[in-house]
Amino acid sequence: MSIEKVMMLIVGTMVLLSAVLAYYFSPLWLLLTAFIGLNLLISGFTGFCPMVLILRKLGLKHGCAFRGCNAENQIG
Repeated sequence: MSIEKVMMLIVGTMVLLSAVLAYYFSPLWLLLTAFIGLNLLISGFTGFCPMVLILRKLGLKHGCAFRGCNAENQIG
């Protein structure tokens, strides 16, 4: 599985989890959602994402995240 796919799974899970926790326990859990959104915004502008560094150290490689992507479009 590629870094891009794992990132989408992690981010989606964390956002949904924080929304559920905010609904059932405390609205302060929305701070986690805001933190995730801020990280996505910063990584979009800078190209730097701490989670990518962690996933690379775990041995994952960059690849296609969506259907229709071929080997010519892959990075690295």
